[in-house]
Parts: sequence; structure tokens; C-alpha cells
Amino acid sequence: MKIALAQQNYHIGNFEDNTRKIIEGIDWAKKQGADLVLFSELCVCGYPPRDFLEFADFISKCKQAIDEIKQYADTIAVLVGAPDINPVREGKDLFNAAYFLYEKEVKAVVHKTCLPNYDVFDEYRYFEPAYNWKIIDFKGKKLAVTICEDIWNLGDNPLYRNCPMDELMKQQPDIMLNLSASPFDYTHVEDRKAIIKLNVEKYKLPMLYCNCVGSQTEIVFDGGSLVFDKHANLIKQLPLFEEAMEIVELNADGNFTLSVTTAAKDLPDAEFNPAELDYNLCTAEIHNAIVMAIKDYFSKMGFTKAILGSSGGIDSAVTLALACTALGKENVRAILMPSPYSTGHSVSDAEQLSKNLGNPYDIMPIKNIYESFLAELKPIYKDLPFGVAEENIQARTRGNLLMAIANKFGYILLNTSNKSELATGYGTLYGDMAGGIGVLGDCYKMQVYALAKYINRSKAIIPHNIINKPPSAELRPDQKDSDSLPDYSILDKLLYQYIERRQGPAAIKAQGFDAVLVDRVLKMVNINEYKRNQFCPIIRISPKAFGVGRRVPIVGKYLS
Repeated sequence: MKIALAQQNYHIGNFEDNTRKIIEGIDWAKKQGADLVLFSELCVCGYPPRDFLEFADFISKCKQAIDEIKQYADTIAVLVGAPDINPVREGKDLFNAAYFLYEKEVKAVVHKTCLPNYDVFDEYRYFEPAYNWKIIDFKGKKLAVTICEDIWNLGDNPLYRNCPMDELMKQQPDIMLNLSASPFDYTHVEDRKAIIKLNVEKYKLPMLYCNCVGSQTEIVFDGGSLVFDKHANLIKQLPLFEEAMEIVELNADGNFTLSVTTAAKDLPDAEFNPAELDYNLCTAEIHNAIVMAIKDYFSKMGFTKAILGSSGGIDSAVTLALACTALGKENVRAILMPSPYSTGHSVSDAEQLSKNLGNPYDIMPIKNIYESFLAELKPIYKDLPFGVAEENIQARTRGNLLMAIANKFGYILLNTSNKSELATGYGTLYGDMAGGIGVLGDCYKMQVYALAKYINRSKAIIPHNIINKPPSAELRPDQKDSDSLPDYSILDKLLYQYIERRQGPAAIKAQGFDAVLVDRVLKMVNINEYKRNQFCPIIRISPKAFGVGRRVPIVGKYLS
């Protein structure tokens, strides 16, 4: 049997474009002589559709798309993902489903059993778990079809009571097929290989795993679809961060005509959960994920041009370089806004960066505007000493200028804050925290430096002075980040233990971190949730990003 994998980039709610892509994938598979073509989870409507699922019109459009797609499933079978209406009054109104289309008919509908309701997932908000499990008979083969999370319920601490493959094995299937929408993070590429290997070793069946690709606001899907033989050898992996089609032929003995890419013994045996933050882990993949996320955010929203404040610091430099790669240098405008406390080399460094990249830039000193603010506030401030309020006026002046230019010319403002700053509240609301999307908001400061070095891997794009100089907000004389924050090489590792690994203060202190520092940092994280709650969407590259995947109270007292 010849089976095709269609790894495609969908657009949530864009039924016309999604349907066109799926039909093109079917046509390609037909030309390759495929018997069956496998698409990804909820591909008809795009994943995650969230509260769009509450609209009857949205569900109706999903059904219309299925009706159109099935007309192309004539001589070829097609597996596509879409919602299905629950006919039973009790329970949720919908199932997350895989439709098996053949001979221009819906031959079978498979419902997802394991509905993730953690991190960025909230499927149990909308869907009912499957009531029953049936294999699909097709051309002499018994197909065990599952959907994404259905294959993750293994190990000694399963999250769900039912494991669909355990039920399907009672019907003696020949192959496992999985439709997925599995987001990227820097641990997940290896996680998937480990979990599929565990499934194959347990059930002694080959598996085809089709994942979607593309970015949906903050969530990045990296593709990397997989084919495993019945011996748990990796036969094929589709590329990361790009659309791709592949066809494989399954022989009668359960093996594939393609040769082994990676032997089972060389594949991971367990999910990857780093005990410590590795600044250099998957830097190339993180770079590619962010570039794709910027590109998709702009193209799917109908935007073409970006603007950002270029300070001569590492964060804005990396953001600018990533944006130029994603959107084209001519479509990214940098605004240099020196204050009375900016150093001369900050301006010259930022200028050199834009010259290296070839993007347009302007220099707009904020001295006069800043001083006019101080003059107007003088009757209220009187003779109070210079402090954070005066620093924030500079940041908000820059934010106002950037938004004014963005409004006038149709730009989208890229935010340049990093995860270390957002965690500790080291940023100004409505100032340097303004933006349409947070490019580096899930990258710790040391990861930003690793990205800079990766960007410079072939030639010096980001000036070495930007990479080597001590980081500073330059909002008061001789200011350094280290005046307010611990050294980033220590801070980032501490934050990783609390945010990604959810370690408490006692456990973190037991690792050797200074006790006073731990209490201070964790308090900084928790009392600044109100700032993050007002922040723009953040491109997710870690297992625990700020935003929809991390939900903590603003007014909570814990550790604050």
C-alpha cells in the first residue's frame, strides 16, 4: 500500500485556502499512485480554532469543506481532520475528528479520545472524548487511526483513563496512522520520536505520523512528520518549518521500501526534559521557528511592513535581523531614538547594524520631547529626585513615536523584550513593552546572545560591539542591567527552574542558588504578572512560555 503524508500550513478559519491546499495535496498523491493520503489534525479549519468552535456557522463551513474535499477522494482514500457534531445530548457538542473519505463518501469518522487541557491546549473546553474505537478496513489492511494526543498516553503516570490504541489492538490492526497538530518547542522534536518509538515497541506496528507546519499567532508548528517501521526504526522525517509531501510504500510484511534513516537503538527512549537551561540548545531551530512565526503572523493577518525601536542593544539587534530574514530587509524600518543618556556608540552600533542588513532606518532624538514632559510635570513633581518615573517617560516617549509612525504608514510594531526581562518586570508598560507581537519574549537573555552568534555564523551582521558590551536600558547616567538584576548567566538558570520546571524555592535553593537571591527573584516574577497580562502575544519556543500557556493569578499572594 502506498501512503502519502501531506505536511501543510493552514490558516485558522480560512476554509477556502485550507480546502484548496488539501485538494492540491490529494491531486499530488494521486499522481504518485498513492492509495491513501494522510493530512493533519483539524486541517480543514486550522488548529487551534478555540472559541470559533462555539459558532454554528463555523461548524457548518467545516462540513461544507468536507463535502467539497470528498469529491476528490474518488480513487484515493483521504484522512483529514475537522470537528464532528456529537449526536448525544449529554456531553460536549463536538468531537475532534478524523474523516476517512473514499469513493466520494465519508466512509468512517474517528473521534479523538485524549483531549489535552494543559499548557497551550484547552480541547476539553470544546470537545467530548471518543465513546468507541474501531479500526478502518481499507484494501485488505486494518488501519488504526488516532489523533495527536491519543498516542501520548503511555508511561507509568498516564494522564488519561483510556488509551485508544489499547482498544484498537483488540481488532488486530496492521498499521497506525496519526493526524497531529503538535506545536514546536526546543524539546519537542526529540519528544515526538521518543513517543512514537514507545508506541511502535508496545504495539509492534508501523506508524505514520503527519504533523502540520506553520505559525498561528504565538504557537509555532514545525512539521517534522515521521514514518516508523514495525521495528521502531525511523524510516523518514519530513523537514522542519516548511511544507512537504512524501510517499512511502508499505509492504505486506509491515516493512517499507525506503531504507532505515535512524535505527531504533539510536532514537530517544523517553521525553526530553532538560534539568538545566542550555543556552545553546536547538539555536538553529529556535531561529527558524521565530522567522516562520514572524512571516506567518504578517502574511496571515494581511500585513507587510514592520517597525521597531533600534537601541544598539542585543535584543533589538536580534529582533531586527530576524525580521529582515522573515519579511525582507526593505519591509522592516528601524527607528533610532537616543535619549540624553544614550551613549554615542549605541547610535553608531544601531546605524552599522542597519547598514549591514540594508534595512531603512531613521534617527529621532527624544531629548526635546522628554524635556517638555519634565517641564509640564514640574509643578506636580516639584523637586522630587530623579527616579523610575523619569526613566519610564523616556521609554513611553519612544513607544508613542513608534506607534505614531506605525499608525501613519501601516506598520506593525515588533516588541523586543526578552523572557528574562518579562519574568522580572524589567520593562515599561506602554513603552518598551508595546508591540503587536513579542519576537523574543520566550527567549532568555543568554539565548538571545546565542541567537546573535548564530545570525553571525557566516559573517558579522550584528556588530561585535553590540554582542560584547554590557546590556543597559540607558535611561539614567551609566546605567547597567546588572544594577537592577542579577547576572543573566545566573538569573536565566534560576528562572528556568521556576518557570519551565515549576520548582519551588526550597528545591531551587537546594541546587546551590543563593537563598536570598531565590526569594528576591521569585517575588519579582510573581508581582509582575500584571505587566505580562497586558503584554502582546509571544512567539512560543519553550515548553512553558508566558501567555496562553502559563496562567497564574495577578493578585495571588504565593511567593510575593
